[in-house]
Amino acid sequence: MRACPTCGASNGSADDFCGNCGAYLGWSDTTPAPGTPSPASAPPEPTPRDTTAAPASAPAANEPASVDPSPGGTPAAPPAPSPTPAETGPAARPPRPPATPAPEASVPDPVLPVLPAKPVARRPVVRSEAVREEAAGVPCPACDTPNLPDRRFCRRCAAPLNPTAKPAPLPWWRTVWPFRRRRARASSGRVVRGLVILAVLVALCAGGFLLLPAGRALIEDTRDKMGTPKAVTPVAIAASAEIPRHPAKNTTDGLNNRYWGAPGPEASVTYTFSKPFRLVDVLITNGASKSPEAYAREARALRIDLEVTTEDGEKHTKQVTLSDKPGSQPVPTGISDVKTIRLILHSPTGLTKGRHLALAEVEFFQRS
Repeated sequence: MRACPTCGASNGSADDFCGNCGAYLGWSDTTPAPGTPSPASAPPEPTPRDTTAAPASAPAANEPASVDPSPGGTPAAPPAPSPTPAETGPAARPPRPPATPAPEASVPDPVLPVLPAKPVARRPVVRSEAVREEAAGVPCPACDTPNLPDRRFCRRCAAPLNPTAKPAPLPWWRTVWPFRRRRARASSGRVVRGLVILAVLVALCAGGFLLLPAGRALIEDTRDKMGTPKAVTPVAIAASAEIPRHPAKNTTDGLNNRYWGAPGPEASVTYTFSKPFRLVDVLITNGASKSPEAYAREARALRIDLEVTTEDGEKHTKQVTLSDKPGSQPVPTGISDVKTIRLILHSPTGLTKGRHLALAEVEFFQRS
């Protein structure tokens, strides 16, 4: 078992990380791995052997025999005769082994002053791979190592075994004030927030009601530009005055060499249509013809009042200033539910005796 240096919890011998706090256990392991050679033990200090042996005590040759002092005892046997000098000579004694010289006592090295050094970390010890422990439980979500059910961190990679699921992200509109959530407090501004939301809604409704015509006009104008104009022909044409052989219906016959002749300014012509439509453009060809020679032979109106009446009776008036040159001149309008259109001639030029105002062609276009 290995104790965690951080929380003191017990862990398996093959665990690398603490199961309680996830701390790394390798730094606290002081037990050498199996198979690591242990440092050799120092040999015992040799003890000096006594070189002088005490001579064996021999009884004296002339020592009297001991007599048992107890009364009635038998007398002791007589002592054996002592050997003669010839028998106790050098040949009779065994040779003595040579004496072993005593080793000199080791002198310790003198202690010298040393400089302080930086602490050096212990070199890592190579350990043999431990046998994989079979543990019943949910495998680690990071390394698939099985762990015991009571562990909170993996014993191999220290990953949490039961990670809490992250809450789903809020939609973008919940992160914008005043819809953003906040902690409820005793004096939270829910009432103020509700009043602000109500005021914003009222302001939006009022702005939409006031700006509805402008917004609708913008939408219709966009549709006019994106659509394709389509020509529309009136069903009735009526003029306030006209010159013989130059009726007002010549303005819609599609021919540029025929025109409507008006005796003078303030003359008008009215066009009526079969059903209401969205008037997009009006194309006016001023003068007697598109040809420069025919254009200069008759007088022209340089200003025309365009009066448009819708289906509900509403009138729209627009002053159109024309250039004094031959050719068609477009007039954008953008009016819905058009029922009748009236043109009134103003500002004549070249009007002399024997000449009259000429209007060659008028074309109307609706949104397709």
